[in-house]
Amino acid sequence: MLVDFQNEPLTDFTDPSRRAAMKEALETARRGFGREYPMRIDGRDRLSGHWIRSVDPSRPREVVGQVAAATREDAMDAIQGAWAAFAGWSRVPAQARARCLFKAAALMRRRKFFLAALMCFEVGKTWSEADADVAEAIDFLEFYGREMIRLAQPQPLVRILGEDNEVIYEPLGVGVVIPPWNFPLAILTGMTVSSVVAGNTVVLKPASASPVIAAEFVRIMEEAGIPPGVIQFLPGSGGEIGDVLVSHPQVRFITFTGSRDVGVHIFELAAKVHPGQTWLKRVIAEMGGKDAIIVDNDADPDDAAAGIVTSAFGFAGQKCSACSRVIALADVYEPLLERVKHLTERLKVAPADLEEASYGPVVDRAAYDKVLEYIEIGKREGQLVTGGGPAEGEGYFIKPTIFRDVSPGARIAQEEIFGPVVAFLKARGFDEALEIANGTPYGLTGGVYSRNRVHLERARREFHAGNLYFNRKITGALVGVHPFGGFGMSGTDSKAGGRDYLLLLTQAKVVSERF
Repeated sequence: MLVDFQNEPLTDFTDPSRRAAMKEALETARRGFGREYPMRIDGRDRLSGHWIRSVDPSRPREVVGQVAAATREDAMDAIQGAWAAFAGWSRVPAQARARCLFKAAALMRRRKFFLAALMCFEVGKTWSEADADVAEAIDFLEFYGREMIRLAQPQPLVRILGEDNEVIYEPLGVGVVIPPWNFPLAILTGMTVSSVVAGNTVVLKPASASPVIAAEFVRIMEEAGIPPGVIQFLPGSGGEIGDVLVSHPQVRFITFTGSRDVGVHIFELAAKVHPGQTWLKRVIAEMGGKDAIIVDNDADPDDAAAGIVTSAFGFAGQKCSACSRVIALADVYEPLLERVKHLTERLKVAPADLEEASYGPVVDRAAYDKVLEYIEIGKREGQLVTGGGPAEGEGYFIKPTIFRDVSPGARIAQEEIFGPVVAFLKARGFDEALEIANGTPYGLTGGVYSRNRVHLERARREFHAGNLYFNRKITGALVGVHPFGGFGMSGTDSKAGGRDYLLLLTQAKVVSERF
């Protein structure tokens, strides 16, 4: 009997045995540095002669692994192979497909520390961030497996005399999955297995910054019983294979998580109907945010400060849900800023595999240069409170940075930075605070710290965000608890981890029989 879904517990690293297990896993992962990983097309390894080098952003001279880079020809083969596999996989009963996910969840639990260790090295996640990433991946496996079983059951319809009617959720076909590097296991897992458990087959193009953890995921899914060809593993640059995959007339849908510019480009390409294409492609896109926390005059400044620091600087601010704007009402502005500054200056920026690190590096040189450029812009647009440049170390480390007295139209208050930078803005009243919060093209996450019920209810109606949090941090959405997706240029509000998500990856057929 299948038990009800429950979120995977996070690891308590104060437990000496778990701390020792994590250290052992880090050593095991380090011993595997430099390994070569092939593509997987139709269940067979394939090399191209070209490689994606994945390096440790804490120590960029260390190569975590090399993953074969696909060519356009490989992309075409992968799509054809996925279609060949679709005929059989789409006919496998939903419960059997779900069991593959449950098996994969069990395998991930057994390898939780190793998978977390890989993320410490490959993308610079701290122990707690990497552990939460694995837990979320397990949650997606368990949740979407149960959801597909639910959708495969008889669905409620209005009954009429003399007819038997049923609704059947059928798979779409072949999809392209393009996940991000910042949740290299969790989001990749959720995007891929939701498609697969619905009966689709996919071409998985992992982010170039995190292909090693993606290769480990594919190995787990194959070990869990996913047949050859159902998940085509196709690492490669977006410039080489991205447009080929999105534009191909045999691709039925695209799921994407990443930057606004790339998401808009994918949306444009997918909208064009090519010769031989007999459908309109679906696009499920999550494209970032410029997330704000409003702090009301009557808020607890200590509670708000703790939530702001966690939301702004966890994983070096490299979360689409991260707080990058604090909109504080005038009475609380100064005491709140002082508390946030105090907590921020206690953070330890260090290599992510070290237990004491509050957060590690940004992911690569391009991200490092971009964030530092925004910091220089911020010095012209506001007053620097703390941070403001590189942190010590050979990796891509940046000090946690706060700017005050930033105007709502400033670039650092409008553009997604994706780094450890937060801007403080002052509002004269709650009306103005809501206006400022809604004053960007994005609408992913937001937060309000307030004891004023009238203000909270106004924010509930008027704060334009897909995920809105009151009196808590605005990061850390849980599968099944906080279905995740945003408004505006944050994407298609697809609500990953919610009960309606699989509907986006299926098509409903109604069958009516008259007696």
